[in-house]
Amino acid sequence: SDNFLPGGSIYPNPKESSLLFSLGHHVDLYFPHHKGSRISPPIVFSGERVEKKNPSIEILPDECLFEIFRRLPGGQERSSCACVSKRWLTLVSNIHRDEINDNNKGGVVSKVEDQDVEGDGYLSRVLEGKKATNVRLAAIAVGTASRGGLGKLSIRGSNSTCGVTNVGLRAISRGCPSLRVLSLWDSSSVGDEGLFEIADGCHQLEKLDLCHCPAITDKSLLAVAKGCPNLKDLTIEGCANIENEGLQALARCCPNLKAISIKDCPLIGDQGIVSMLSSASFTLTKIKLQALNITDVSLAVIGHYGKAVTDLSLISLPNVSEKGFWVMGNGHGLQKLKSFAVTSCRGVTDLGLEAVGKGCPNLKQLCLHKCAFLSDKGLVSFAKTASSLESLQLEECHRITQFGFFGSLLNCGAKLKAISLVNCYGIKDLNLGLPSVLPCKSLRSLSIRNCPGFGDASLAALGKLCPQLQHVELSGLHGISDAGFLPLLETREADLVKVNLSGCVNLSDKAVCIMADLHGWTLEMLNLEGCKISDASLVAIAKNCQLLSDFDVSKCAITDSGIAALARSNQIKLQILSMSGCSKVSDKSMPSLRKLGQTLLGLNLQQCKAISSSTVDLLVEQLWRCDILF
Repeated sequence: SDNFLPGGSIYPNPKESSLLFSLGHHVDLYFPHHKGSRISPPIVFSGERVEKKNPSIEILPDECLFEIFRRLPGGQERSSCACVSKRWLTLVSNIHRDEINDNNKGGVVSKVEDQDVEGDGYLSRVLEGKKATNVRLAAIAVGTASRGGLGKLSIRGSNSTCGVTNVGLRAISRGCPSLRVLSLWDSSSVGDEGLFEIADGCHQLEKLDLCHCPAITDKSLLAVAKGCPNLKDLTIEGCANIENEGLQALARCCPNLKAISIKDCPLIGDQGIVSMLSSASFTLTKIKLQALNITDVSLAVIGHYGKAVTDLSLISLPNVSEKGFWVMGNGHGLQKLKSFAVTSCRGVTDLGLEAVGKGCPNLKQLCLHKCAFLSDKGLVSFAKTASSLESLQLEECHRITQFGFFGSLLNCGAKLKAISLVNCYGIKDLNLGLPSVLPCKSLRSLSIRNCPGFGDASLAALGKLCPQLQHVELSGLHGISDAGFLPLLETREADLVKVNLSGCVNLSDKAVCIMADLHGWTLEMLNLEGCKISDASLVAIAKNCQLLSDFDVSKCAITDSGIAALARSNQIKLQILSMSGCSKVSDKSMPSLRKLGQTLLGLNLQQCKAISSSTVDLLVEQLWRCDILF
């Protein structure tokens, strides 16, 4: 008999109006308030009709749902709720760990819940391109919480319409306190607020990688420095708004910092590098500086304060001169330096490199790339002082000639194990007439690639000088023929294990057959791509190379008979076989390839025009373990 007016209050007392939830202009919903009572099905009054509707939790506002979700007994229950809808997922992902199970007044957290909150963080997740969205980040935050916790997160790129923003990182910060590694690549929509959230919720963060994040500034690094004191590894690349102040804050607040890599950040200069090196003098072990506006001052500080540095890489530093390298070498602080790589630095001269050799007594690996002012004199002087050197790599150092190359071999200490020459056009094939000296018996690996002047005379001299070679790579050397390669084979005191002769177009069956006869029983990898060989080489290899597992005969004049010879061998167990561009191999090799496929894991048949697609389909079906390229 009561009269209900649409949109009006059914209680004369205005204090009880809070009992109503408005659903619209003509609808009111009333929940009677009784202590300890359950929520009964709602009664909806619309106009003059009275209807009973099926109960739906969706009518509850976000605040109520949030209170329900944070009181669920475990992470699996919250994860299940997050699967219902994006709305529920958003609410669950915004629950901070401090807000979970708030109704437990006794302070006792269940064993399951304790595991959810304090996960070890052994899970890893990667989001790339279109998959990098806030929704997926929220799902990761909720899903990993009940499965051990998220330890590593990598976000590469971003969805163009609904990509990762600060909201997604907020979900990670609230649901993944165990996060230790975070990588953000090409995330233009992520700014300082997102890193603020990470710093506030992920105090165990140890590694931070920021690559091409233009919206991130020094403020982010200041927050990370305060909130993540356990930071050990920092990479910053292409972040145009990060300046020296951020590095200074990290240097002050992160005493465990061990590795830094900074590339293409125009606002970072000597001030930031100096503060970081001076503050982390006894912990910083790895330094990589590339395309920065730093000067000789930074190198001087590295040479003086880099007492713990073991790995140093300097790339494209146009403002660093010869003086910087000289001062760094004479600073006597790089006593523990083991690996040194320099690329495109005009300061690397004969004087600078010699100083580095004297100041770094424990240097084991040196890599020089595009050092236009380095000559034979500097290389030989360095070799005389670097008694601990084990590996020497020279790439595009065009002032280095035969004299510098062989001079470094003659003067290096007894620990040199590997030497590499790549694209060094100053090398000419001269008959040097090397003096009678003790051979370099420590050298095990020789790699010479795309040095057009390197020929038979140089190779024959190397054979006499380095009798213990086991790994030989002679790639793209048109000046090498049987006349130079045979002396290298015949002067071996140790047997060859890996040989790469790709692009040596003047090597023939004679050299390959002799190599198979002399060293076949130890040979494991052989690359003959583009060599002037035929089926005769394959017959010799099938007979002598029992341990061969990786074999490349691409662009060679082999036929079905050669493949059949390999298949007839009961000893050879190939895992990788590449025949790309072998136009004389046809469908007749199908039975041989099927037999070889019993051990094959990879087969390359690209550009084999005589092999039909139907044969390839049969091979794919029968060799299901093998990855076939066609």
